[in-house]
Amino acid sequence: MSLSINLPNITVGVDAYEAIERYARPYGSKAVLIGGKKALAAAEARIQAALSDSSITIIDTLWYGGIASLSNISQLMDQPSVQAADMLFAVGGGNACDTVKTLGKRLGNKPVFTFPTIASNCAPTTKVSVLYEDDGEMHGLDFQDAPAIHCFADSQIIAEAPTQYLWAGIADALSKEIESEFSSRGRELTFQDQLGIQVVKGCNERLYQSGKAALEAAEQNQASPAIDKVLLEIIGTTALTSVLVDDDYSTNMGHAFYYGATRIPAGEKHLHGVLVAYGTLALLTMDEQFQARDRMLAFMQEISLPTTLKGLDIHTQAELEELTDKAMTMDDIRVSPYEITREKFLQAIEDLEAVTNA
Repeated sequence: MSLSINLPNITVGVDAYEAIERYARPYGSKAVLIGGKKALAAAEARIQAALSDSSITIIDTLWYGGIASLSNISQLMDQPSVQAADMLFAVGGGNACDTVKTLGKRLGNKPVFTFPTIASNCAPTTKVSVLYEDDGEMHGLDFQDAPAIHCFADSQIIAEAPTQYLWAGIADALSKEIESEFSSRGRELTFQDQLGIQVVKGCNERLYQSGKAALEAAEQNQASPAIDKVLLEIIGTTALTSVLVDDDYSTNMGHAFYYGATRIPAGEKHLHGVLVAYGTLALLTMDEQFQARDRMLAFMQEISLPTTLKGLDIHTQAELEELTDKAMTMDDIRVSPYEITREKFLQAIEDLEAVTNA
């Protein structure tokens, strides 16, 4: 029996970019930076400085298009510099990283390196891209054979970004331990699945311990040990589990709630992790894990994450019904210890609202 796993490699810290040449040099000498406009403004000069005396040259800098959509990926594929590059450097948040990951795959698995400038989710280190329609509605998932070759997370850049992104990243990371354990419950797990489930244990407790201090440091635009610890949970622990476990065990109701929200205005008003965290509270409520729910709820309230539909700008039953329609079509809830029916989904939200609005 053999076990071959391509795990995400991560360098975190204020000197993270100093390691770029060490890890990228084996893949060639020509790189293209692809990312968001604000992200490139924050990171391009630092990346260029880190490579100033290296064998690697940045041959072009491109905007990724603003959303991880098939049309933006197609446009990037036609760029001569993208075709000529030995490797792709994805700079920015989840949409930018997911765009470049899928772009690399479609270019014959061209090497991809990620440079998160915000920490709103684990996209820089997973082997799946969330793709959207041009209007922002969820399109589907694109799975790669492996995660990006290396992720370089400059914690000073993360600290200088708007704090809401780190806040949303903490919210997103809260879901992984709960959703993976729930989805895999009662299943015959492979060794790799068991390993992935074990890796994420304790993630939430560590976030409870360091999350508030990390946000306080980010408010001051100061890198700190707390930010580094939280970064390693957001793009480290959760990504390791995502890569290790079967895709069916990686997400559940929290993510289904988010994808449902992409059908309504709330999906545009709130970041991915904020919506996922509420959906995870609903999962814990449905599953009668009340102690875990109340612990998570208290932490979310401590750091001012929305814990009600009203706080998520979901104001009508019609909006909730439309969200649920979309959520019930998602594969995320297909693998569960018991069937999550439409009635269970809505009842869990109703029961959670009774607690959070009390």
